[in-house]
Amino acid sequence: MSDSGIEQIMRLAPVIPVIVIDRVEDAVPMAEALVAGGLPVLEVTLRTPAAIDALKAMKQVKGAVVGAGTVLNARMLRDALRAGAEFIVSPGLTIDLGEAAVASGVPFLPGVANASNIMMGLDLGLYSFKFFPAATSGGVAALKALSGPFGTVYFCPTGGITAASAPEWLKLDPVLCVGGSWVVPAGPLDTARIEALAREAAALRP
Repeated sequence: MSDSGIEQIMRLAPVIPVIVIDRVEDAVPMAEALVAGGLPVLEVTLRTPAAIDALKAMKQVKGAVVGAGTVLNARMLRDALRAGAEFIVSPGLTIDLGEAAVASGVPFLPGVANASNIMMGLDLGLYSFKFFPAATSGGVAALKALSGPFGTVYFCPTGGITAASAPEWLKLDPVLCVGGSWVVPAGPLDTARIEALAREAAALRP
């Protein structure tokens, strides 16, 4: 799938939950709550030992589009693809990872923080990026400035985004969605709360 594949995924909902999961048994009920709340695109970050098995489990949930986040290199990319990841998110962009992701055909959302990062992505044929870390990389003002010379590029700001700040980001024309962890609070799994937070997040599109 080409870069248009990740654009299609980004347009499915205004918020992509950034999920850090420690217990595989939480994966299915968590995914069901998020999808029921209107957030079908789920980014399972590869930060915990449970992540790969959780990703596999979430793929069983009807309506869920499950991808892998915090993919740092080609080896992690291969592991994620073997687990069935439907898209890949990285906090940054290297030539090795970018070339491997493009060659695989998987929808790929690499992290960028400046013009040089975006130009590297464009050289690889990529047009959709995760602006990361959004809150500490100049915020909305920085993304507005970057979007000027890169009119064909779309963004998913992630990092420090909250329910309160998300609407300001979503008002920007090149922003198709934001990434956020607030819809999956830390602590014991509370599916009712997650579904309620997901409903609020799904309604954020301006």
